[in-house]
Amino acid sequence: MIVSFPNHWIIIIDILAWTFFHLSISAICLKLPLVWFLRDHFWFQIFSWEKSGELWQRLFRVKRWKGYIIDGTIFLKKGYSKKGLHGIGLRDLTIFAAETKRAEFTHWLSILPAPLFFLWNPVWAGWVMILYALVFNLPIIVVQRYNRGRITAITSKFVKK
Repeated sequence: MIVSFPNHWIIIIDILAWTFFHLSISAICLKLPLVWFLRDHFWFQIFSWEKSGELWQRLFRVKRWKGYIIDGTIFLKKGYSKKGLHGIGLRDLTIFAAETKRAEFTHWLSILPAPLFFLWNPVWAGWVMILYALVFNLPIIVVQRYNRGRITAITSKFVKK
C-alpha cells in the first residue's frame, strides 16, 4: 500500500523518519551487552583480503578523511567515543575493537529501513533515500573495519607473545 502525502510534507516526514530510525537503532545497539561484541562473530571478522585494514586505506584513503566523521556519542550522550584510543594496553585495545563492531553493526542496521521510504515517496525519491542510507553509513562502516583491522593486527602480537 502506497501512502500519499502533499509534497511539502514528504520532506518533513522523511527527516522525522530518518531521525527516528537513526536514534532508535543507535539506542538499541547501545543496550546490547559489550560481551556480545567481544565475541568473534563471523560477520565482524577482519578477512585476510582486508590486509589488517590496509585495503580500506589503499582504496579510500581513510586516514585522510576519517577524522571528519562525527562520533555518534555526541548525539546520544552515551556510548564509547572512538575518536581516539582510550589506552594502549591489551584490554583497552580489545574494548576499542569491540566498540568498532558495535558501531559497524549500528550502521549496517541503519541502512535497512531505506526501502520503507518507497511507501510514501515517489520512486525517484525512494532511490534518493537508498543513496542517502548508503552514503551516510558505508563510510562509517569502512572506518570501523579499517580501525579494527589495525587493532586486531596489534592485539594478535600481544596474544602471540
